[in-house]
Amino acid sequence: MAVGTKDLASDNLRGFGDDRLVEELRKAKEELFNLRFQSATGQLDSHGRLRAVKRDIARIYTEMRERELGIRRPPTRPRRRRRHERAGEGRAGRG
Repeated sequence: MAVGTKDLASDNLRGFGDDRLVEELRKAKEELFNLRFQSATGQLDSHGRLRAVKRDIARIYTEMRERELGIRRPPTRPRRRRRHERAGEGRAGRG
């Protein structure tokens, strides 16, 4: 996934697990480092990219902090259906 795109919109970040958020944060910080290095050496073509990556990092930190404070919960796996639920039978139907 490319950093600084619509893939890191707040709605999408809410669906990521904690490990995935940490990984995306690592990628974004690495890209920011590379962009700053390019800027310092005069090789940076798109200065707007710096701003976009900084905003992505802020979004990720915000989501992590909201989870820490209990404002949001990390996504949970859907509950597995039991065999009798998959077959369309209820427990009362077994007799």
